[in-house]
Amino acid sequence: MSLGQSLIRLGTEAKVRGETRYGFDMPQDGDLQIACVRAPKAPARIVSIDARGAEALPGVVRVFTAADVPGEHRLGIIAVTQDQEFLAHETVRQPYQCVAFVVAETLEAARAGARAVEVEYDFSPGVYSFDEALAPEAPLVQPEHPGGNLLRENKVRKGDAEAALKDAAVVVEATYTTERLEHCAIEVEGGRAWWEDGKVVVKACSQNPHYDQADLARFLGVDADKVRVIQAETGGGFGGKLDLSLQPFLALAVWHLKRPVSLRYSREESIMATAKRHALWMHFISGADERGNITALKATLNGDTGAFASYGLAVNQRAAVHATGPYRTPNVDIVARMAYTNNTFNGAMRGFGCPQVALAHEAQMDAIAAELGLDPLDLRKQNALRQGDHTCTGQLLRAGVGLLECLERIEPIYRKWQAEARHTDEYYEGVGVGAMYYGIGNTGASNPSTAQVEWLPSGRVTLFTGAADIGQGSDTALRQIAAARLGLPVERVDVCRGDTDRTTNAGATSASRQTYISGNAVLGAAANLEMQLLQGAREMLKERHLEVELKGGMLTTADGRQIDPAEVVCHLAKSGARAMGDGRFDPNFTTLDPETGQGRPYAAYAYAAQCARVRVDRASAMVKVTDVAAAHDVGRAVNPRAVEGQISGGVVMGVGMALMEEYIQGRTDNLQSYHIPTAADAPNITPLIVEDPEPSGPYGAKGVGEPALIPTAPAIAGAVGRALGRPMRHLPISLERVMEALTAVEGDKHRED
Repeated sequence: MSLGQSLIRLGTEAKVRGETRYGFDMPQDGDLQIACVRAPKAPARIVSIDARGAEALPGVVRVFTAADVPGEHRLGIIAVTQDQEFLAHETVRQPYQCVAFVVAETLEAARAGARAVEVEYDFSPGVYSFDEALAPEAPLVQPEHPGGNLLRENKVRKGDAEAALKDAAVVVEATYTTERLEHCAIEVEGGRAWWEDGKVVVKACSQNPHYDQADLARFLGVDADKVRVIQAETGGGFGGKLDLSLQPFLALAVWHLKRPVSLRYSREESIMATAKRHALWMHFISGADERGNITALKATLNGDTGAFASYGLAVNQRAAVHATGPYRTPNVDIVARMAYTNNTFNGAMRGFGCPQVALAHEAQMDAIAAELGLDPLDLRKQNALRQGDHTCTGQLLRAGVGLLECLERIEPIYRKWQAEARHTDEYYEGVGVGAMYYGIGNTGASNPSTAQVEWLPSGRVTLFTGAADIGQGSDTALRQIAAARLGLPVERVDVCRGDTDRTTNAGATSASRQTYISGNAVLGAAANLEMQLLQGAREMLKERHLEVELKGGMLTTADGRQIDPAEVVCHLAKSGARAMGDGRFDPNFTTLDPETGQGRPYAAYAYAAQCARVRVDRASAMVKVTDVAAAHDVGRAVNPRAVEGQISGGVVMGVGMALMEEYIQGRTDNLQSYHIPTAADAPNITPLIVEDPEPSGPYGAKGVGEPALIPTAPAIAGAVGRALGRPMRHLPISLERVMEALTAVEGDKHRED
């Protein structure tokens, strides 16, 4: 059985050989090239655009502005907030927003043309922080939005938090902040488009080709079947390729010119033009009884979504729902608010707000443990959600709750590291722990997936899925699920992925949903195919009531006859039928009550616990994360090696979030100034797979992509705090912040002496 085997991911060998063609590898000889004209700052009214100088240059074919858009200007990933203009129409709302683009015979000519376009702006005061945005009489970023600059407020309320805090034996209160982050996928945005059979074809990096198709059709003012989107091989996304980026420019140029066009962003343009992780300001008040049982949480979360909503609604709601962390909390009062500003827009990034709130809920656990003289890991075990518990939204957890086992798996390592921690004249060492739970899929909303599985006359099977593989390995995992259901060697299953002409909508590759949701759709399609083959065999043999089963790749009758399914496929083909099974899956959920946040937002949750060991150099204030142990409940590891890879990648990304990453508009627009972890920063990682099967998952599986990251930064922050004897409440834990803490520590030691 293919399930549970550590298979090499599809496409790996081509990547190793350098044969894989990514979106930026797509240009061909003769392609037209695009260069964008971007506004230097915002907000501003566009007074005029003079393209005459550009159009007179050799090689320039055409200059496009918002006036050339035949359809809708305002697009967006979430239907209720489609407010993003890819070509600024009258108003520039954020820095670097595109106001025009030049199409030319060569890239050099396109860039020269972009420099020659003259734009006159009327700049006006804007708002650049949450507090500025919600101040009385603040300028409106999106005047059409009914909430003004308040994008959304989400509440989660259960019990009586105020009363519980008054009765608590210990109350801890603190404010936490996280900063905006850049996704930094190795592959920057790139793609190609052309005109074929009366339609625009766009092939580019993407995390959701069918969403792209729908928005591009609206942009062009045509039916969806006039636009074909093919996901180019995508070298990482982390949420940064969920929003459209360069696709509208490619599509518009081809629609008008009917010639092939290519576009590749530079790293700087990619950073300037695309979404960031939301920065959050978080104020937490937590209460516990004298034995350490959590009794209450009151929290306020404020976020800045930038000039466009993007995934701001989803991040705000998910942050509120996950603010308690994976702990029993009977009394909850959480208010999360997200505001529009004139900053570069913020969108989805691995974890959708959960990595931010995890810093707060884990630091609160450490603070309670310190107040009561308890061990931080013991406190987490004591309060960990278990089967039969209710979440802060009132959802009953019926099964698949592997948090306690995750904590127990890291415990021996945590105890060993604690015992080994040293303070010397050169360095301080500390050990921290972090835990999390993460709802799989969209929050309190439908997010179905579909798939098809076809048995061919050759005996091979093709899986058709719209699920975008962005390096996480969904092609391989879904292939394994199909092979397992049909009882075939995985080598006999081919994958057709991410082509809107050949595959149906599988939803976005986001929220760690593809293994669980698309995996179930594939399972259903394979089951439907099996039913067709069994029925086809009965028809072919003219024995309507014959018992037949599919086993080992062959159809076997009750009397022992064996039939090659390919014979049945050929029989069905004579009547014009394809042996193709359809599958669809939409998780069981309920919408959340708008006043209390109560409901069943997810059908399944992933759980994890990590511990980190750090060393803080006393002279330089440099922090080195030496070791991380990470235990993750994935339900069922479809491909164990891939799961371990996801865990390890998430940990390294968490090191960056904890210690070095911070996007500052206008100052960190390249990888010289925006620092990300390298191999030299990677700790020794011990990935630990926990399998507490999720009954509703395909063979018990659920996701791991986002969970792999979420506990890491909180565990590192806890470890640095333990090393220095001071809590670290603000990310990143920069050199300056560590130096400040070290100075305070040395001052305390001097006074004690």
